[in-house]
Amino acid sequence: MELKLVAPFTSIPSIQKGLDTVEQMMLRQLENYHPDLKTATSHIFSSGGKRIRPTIILLIGSMLNAEYERLLKLATAIELLHTATLVHDDLIDGSLLRRGIPTLNSKWSPAATVLTGDFLFASASDIASKTNSVEVMRLIANTLMTIVNGEVDQLFTNHCITTVEEYYRRIYSKTASLFETSTHTAAVISNVDSQQVEVLRKFGYELGMAFQIVDDVLDYIGDESTVGKPVGGDLRQGLVTLPMLCFMQDNPHHHAVEEFMSGQFIQDETEILQLVKEIAKSDAINRSQQTAFEFAGRAENYLMEFPDTLERDALIEMTRYIIERHK
Repeated sequence: MELKLVAPFTSIPSIQKGLDTVEQMMLRQLENYHPDLKTATSHIFSSGGKRIRPTIILLIGSMLNAEYERLLKLATAIELLHTATLVHDDLIDGSLLRRGIPTLNSKWSPAATVLTGDFLFASASDIASKTNSVEVMRLIANTLMTIVNGEVDQLFTNHCITTVEEYYRRIYSKTASLFETSTHTAAVISNVDSQQVEVLRKFGYELGMAFQIVDDVLDYIGDESTVGKPVGGDLRQGLVTLPMLCFMQDNPHHHAVEEFMSGQFIQDETEILQLVKEIAKSDAINRSQQTAFEFAGRAENYLMEFPDTLERDALIEMTRYIIERHK
């Protein structure tokens, strides 16, 4: 397995070298443990991924002259935490594929899957502690609580979100909180002033929100071979994301909208695919994409507060790449 940059937008050798080291550190966490646990986690790592969060951390730390070893440990901890959340998410959602590769829960029992996710959470905490920053540990712990609280809220409350504000709260818990923590902690260990730390925290928040909105758009217009999972997955779970929310606002009397508003989930696969097609052709997609552009634009503006460097330019390119994944 080799960790590649999220897109060919930077030629900074130290960043790719750092990502390769992050890979090695992740794999070293598996040494001296049960062989089946090593097999399971190796399977998870082999699914690859964009590695956006460690790339962000390495770019920010390099831009701010952070201590390199601490930066590597932080990037590894955040990626392990992210991977752990995916393991549990796939089990909760009953997902059989991620990035086109069978999920762990499609191969293992629920108990073994949960324990593997727990191991990854513990591994993330272990490496995070080696940054020697109590603040980093606090932020990571708070983020994990936010993510879990969001999952519990999604399990026990009505999925039919009717306001944009409710949707934003959900995607913050699900995705943006970890982006925010990635940029926040990278700034914390860089020993910059509190104003710069806050600017980078806000950058991570805006970037994470944009990322999840684009993901939700791709659930309607993405190509399965690219996205790595069937389109319409949110609808199958009865989840209302921004494209569906915009469609509901424009078509309040549509039969599927009325079903959702009454708390009924669409069960028929043909009806789900038809609704996906209707939403994909509607203005709801453009409106959702525009919202993602606005979040990304604010993220880019925050970066303008830092000197013009290769790392800052790479972060800007990453921000643009995130919102252009649908093209």
